[in-house]
Amino acid sequence: MSMEHVTRYLDEHDVKYVIMQHSPAFTAQEIAEAVHVSGRHFAKSVVVKIDGRLALAVLPASDQVDLPRLTQSVGASTIELATEDEFKDRLPDCDVGAMPPFGNLFDMEVFVSPHLTASDLIAFNACTHTDVLQLPYATFARLVNPIEVAL
Repeated sequence: MSMEHVTRYLDEHDVKYVIMQHSPAFTAQEIAEAVHVSGRHFAKSVVVKIDGRLALAVLPASDQVDLPRLTQSVGASTIELATEDEFKDRLPDCDVGAMPPFGNLFDMEVFVSPHLTASDLIAFNACTHTDVLQLPYATFARLVNPIEVAL
């Protein structure tokens, strides 16, 4: 998965988006600041294991995943953060920590925070620590069909 893979997918679905580049940054909050986007509108993707299966939790850069709350929200027995070794094969061309929120492209279920669903636009990493994509939240929701849950 690379930025080109994501933009090709968006182009195939006639999606209008903006590409923003910035100097290398590694935390979602730093990236949001670098591209002048509020942390409430920057979607970070966190790979979790829900009862042993990989999934993406997508939430604002300014938030943190509350694993007990997510466990309760999805009715799971166990949820834990996935290790890089557990998901690197699914994201071979993506820098660790720069996964876009398109779990459907990696065969992963996507859970999204209600804090993002209220956003008109969202921005997110595009597989590198220097590229960001921005598009309407409604478009993201239509393409990914995420499950809205308390994270």
